[in-house]
Amino acid sequence: MSPIADHPLRYALSNELHARPFPTVTAPSRAAYLALKPAQNAAGRDRDADRAHLIQLLDRFGAQHPQPGATHYSGQIGKHMLKWESHTEFVTYTIFGDGVADRPFDAATFAVFPTDWMEAAPGTRMTSALIRIEEAGTDESILKKVEDWFVLESIAVSRVLDNELVVAGDFRIDPAGHMRFAVFARPGTGDRRIGRVVQRLCEIETYKSMSMLGLARARDLGPQMNAVDVKLSALLSEMVGPLGDPAETLQSLLSISSELENIVAKSNFRFGATGAYETIVNQRIEVLREERMEGRQTFAEFMVRRFDPAMRTVKSTEARLQLMSARAVRAAELLRTRVDVERSAENQKILASLDQRADLQLRLQRTVEGLSVVAISYYALNLVLYLLGPLEYATNTSKTMLAAFATPVVVIAVWLMVRRIRKHLD
Repeated sequence: MSPIADHPLRYALSNELHARPFPTVTAPSRAAYLALKPAQNAAGRDRDADRAHLIQLLDRFGAQHPQPGATHYSGQIGKHMLKWESHTEFVTYTIFGDGVADRPFDAATFAVFPTDWMEAAPGTRMTSALIRIEEAGTDESILKKVEDWFVLESIAVSRVLDNELVVAGDFRIDPAGHMRFAVFARPGTGDRRIGRVVQRLCEIETYKSMSMLGLARARDLGPQMNAVDVKLSALLSEMVGPLGDPAETLQSLLSISSELENIVAKSNFRFGATGAYETIVNQRIEVLREERMEGRQTFAEFMVRRFDPAMRTVKSTEARLQLMSARAVRAAELLRTRVDVERSAENQKILASLDQRADLQLRLQRTVEGLSVVAISYYALNLVLYLLGPLEYATNTSKTMLAAFATPVVVIAVWLMVRRIRKHLD
């Protein structure tokens, strides 16, 4: 028997589940992270340009190139390990090196990314971060370092993964333009587990930054939505009273509806992406299995205080936009209903006028029928008198007498004939 045929995408889809393994990171070590995103139309960007930019970096170290059309890459470049990933709207570079800088979060660590190479990037920096991985000491020593390295009011620090590691950060941009995160690994913690936590921190920072684009969009839409809301409310108020020109009102309503639909069309992707990114941020924090450390706020608590209000603003703006669009649709339906009712009333008046005209026409018709009977009878009587002319001499009867006898007969005959014709037509 011949083997069963595989779906053309079977292996590609299966391999996709294993395509982005977590990095292997030992303690002590350091990482430099960079996320690039075009300022406009990031989802429709040229992916080949992203891969070409990656290849430029690899060529500087004589490293192997990724496969054509690849969306991820891991490999050694010089003394460092590089991890590259292409996402829907951005690409990320993470470079790992052994050991830590003498000066914590030294900006020189980011020098692993060549300056001229970054200047030629096909996008803008969405975020960048310096990550310091150390072996954990006592809780007191960890907290002392955290307080020295980060802004006190923004510090988030917690034990993660069953207290095998401690993570800390303040989500602030330092003078060199980078975020800072610290990872303290307990003795015996596996390298892959450390790498998984580092990867999660990078993802939390990236997707948090991408989510905040929705807040910027919501703020930009605020004045525009307020102006449209005022016009829509004014139009609805006018519809409460006597309606002027329905065509003019409908044109105004169509203009408002078109403006709203245009806003919705331009905002749907960003608001939808914001919701997806927010979900990923919360999921990445959840899998860390945080535990509070010495009463300090956790990453989840930091997000509740600082990040969640921004996301609620985005959701509120999206909901308001949908409600305004629905109001415009309902207003159009109300206007159409009102116009239909007014037209029905006008049609009833027209029908009543037609009924009156029909009655007048019927009366006129009957009058005409009476006159027509007289007229036809007159001409018919003349013909009858011509036919009865010989009797005038045979019976010695005057023409007047013959006309007197023939007139009733002719009139009745004509009347019966006209009546028969009318019934036949009815």
